[in-house]
Amino acid sequence: MRKTILLTTMAAGALALAGCANGSSGAAASNAGGSSTTAGTSTTPAAQADLAKASTSLGTVVVDGKGMTVYEFDKDTVGSPTTACTGTCVGLWSEVTTTSSTPAVSGVTGQVGTAPGLNGVQQVTLAGHRLYTFSGDSKAGQVNGQSFMNLWWVLSPSGQLIKSSAGAAPSSSSSATPVY
Repeated sequence: MRKTILLTTMAAGALALAGCANGSSGAAASNAGGSSTTAGTSTTPAAQADLAKASTSLGTVVVDGKGMTVYEFDKDTVGSPTTACTGTCVGLWSEVTTTSSTPAVSGVTGQVGTAPGLNGVQQVTLAGHRLYTFSGDSKAGQVNGQSFMNLWWVLSPSGQLIKSSAGAAPSSSSSATPVY
C-alpha cells in the first residue's frame, strides 16, 4: 500500500514537471510590465499583508498573507510577461495573487511588484521572481516544495533564492512563526 502511494506521488510529480515545462520563457522585461515597489516598510497590519516573512526549518523565508511558504520556479524567466507554470503545474502550484498594483508587505525588503498572471490576475513578484504556493504544504511553515524536481525554491525576505534543503524534510507538524 505504501509503495503504491509513493509511486502515485512520483507519477503526479512527473506529470507536474511535464505540465510546468510547457510554458514559454519569454523575453526579459522590467517586472514584466507590472508595477513594483521597494518593500520593507508598510503601514498595513501584517495580517493584511500580501507577503511577510516567517521562520521555518530553512531559516527566515517569505510567506503569503495566510502564512504559507512561497516559492519561485526556475523555468520562469525573471521579468517575463508570462509564466512557465501551465497545465498540470497549475494544479500543484498556485500563483500568489493580489488585487493591488502595490502589494502590501511586512518585513520583506526585496523589490516587490506584480506581473500578469493566468486568467487576468495580478501575480505577486519578489526581485522579479513570480511567486507560488505549493499544494503539498498543508499548513503554515511547511517547506515541502523546497527543491521539488530541483526547480522550486523558497526566497529570503531580500528576494534571494535559498537552495539549501537541510531540515526541509516533509513534516506534518512543522509550523511557521511569523517574524514581523
